[in-house]
Amino acid sequence: MSEHTRLQIGKAALAQVDGSAADSVMHSLETIAPDVGKYILEFAFGDIYTRPVLDLKHREMITITSLLIQGDTAPQLDVHINGALNVGLTQEEIIETFIQCIPYIGFPKVLNAISTAKSVFVNRTA
Repeated sequence: MSEHTRLQIGKAALAQVDGSAADSVMHSLETIAPDVGKYILEFAFGDIYTRPVLDLKHREMITITSLLIQGDTAPQLDVHINGALNVGLTQEEIIETFIQCIPYIGFPKVLNAISTAKSVFVNRTA
């Protein structure tokens, strides 16, 4: 598969999750690290998000959990909480996903993720 095709597939996959995010990602990186934006689209979305077996809801649930576990990822968590809502996860499912992580990673990271989610939820209803 050509890189151009991978890029187009990645853009289409990201558009299903968050239509404005693809352009935003590419634009934010174009003057400093355009290859990083391309890698995100080609690899993460073109190669990984389009694999069979898991649907986009499951992929976004895993993604927000992974970002929560890393900590200090509020901008990316914001994008993927929006994406999770866009592909059908509910606010309650997102919060429950975070609560499930408390015994394994602790309250501070979960509280930070809940704070980011609260901001996303408020902004989406405003």
